[in-house]
Amino acid sequence: MLKGSRRRFSQEFKDEAVRMVLDGPRTIAEVAREFGVHDTTLGNWVSTYKRTRAEEEPHSLSGPERARLRELERENSELRERLSFLCCDRFPA
Repeated sequence: MLKGSRRRFSQEFKDEAVRMVLDGPRTIAEVAREFGVHDTTLGNWVSTYKRTRAEEEPHSLSGPERARLRELERENSELRERLSFLCCDRFPA
């Protein structure tokens, strides 16, 4: 690449790379390699995304937090079913 020239990335490209970092178990470095960008660049995109989302949605959950919430909701539902069965439907789901 020529000195002084910069690659430009569409917002859709950036959003997809950020989404892959936040929604999955992979690191910034892994996703950056896959997308062909420097890990520092992707880290900056992730930071910017988090900062802007925090301003827009102060109570939003991260990818791992959402996954954990789904897991706990599933477990809660299962336990309610067991309790309902054991207690002859005195505790509706």
